[in-house]
Amino acid sequence: MTTQTTEVPDITGRLQGRRIGILMESDYVETEIAYYQKRFAEEGAQVELLTRLWGNDSLTFTGHEQRAPIEVTGDLETLDYDELSRFSALIVPSGMVSDRLRYTDNVERPAPAVEVMRRAFRLPNLIKAFSCHGLLLLSAVPELVRDRPVTCHNNLVGDVRNMGAVYTGRDVVVDGDLVTSRTVEECHLLARTVIELLVARGNGGR
Repeated sequence: MTTQTTEVPDITGRLQGRRIGILMESDYVETEIAYYQKRFAEEGAQVELLTRLWGNDSLTFTGHEQRAPIEVTGDLETLDYDELSRFSALIVPSGMVSDRLRYTDNVERPAPAVEVMRRAFRLPNLIKAFSCHGLLLLSAVPELVRDRPVTCHNNLVGDVRNMGAVYTGRDVVVDGDLVTSRTVEECHLLARTVIELLVARGNGGR
């Protein structure tokens, strides 16, 4: 009796050596972050959670649905141009993460996360991905998405139009180095899109 085996193609490791940064704060969506961590790791990428640490070594945030805790040790305030250039993608997830990160104790100065976005958008090799409410983080710097096609949660349509962006009714929109998705339900599509873009860039995109 001959046993037949089916060869399964090895698709892991396509992002070996790449770094994916995910901005974090409380009221994140637990299933979304867990999916990103697992899916990007499957492709060999290093996933790093980043936040404003306020001088602490780490902070623990709680999720939106199950109030699940997660510890974050990556400090987004260390993300100068050199450090940002070592990342392949930066993701602003769903939930209230973006709203919390745009808080500034000095209203005359942008929040550190907003300054990071300013630098990130000057690096075309760095993919910037925003899920659901993520584009709220850019409300103080609307020039970053002015005239660019995007999608977002229905609640944000007026905001992104006021920012000068071009709202589309699609689940996922790619405009060069900018990826946006409509809701947290499309997080798998956002992750897949980021992966496909990075694979297509090969070694030329970090």
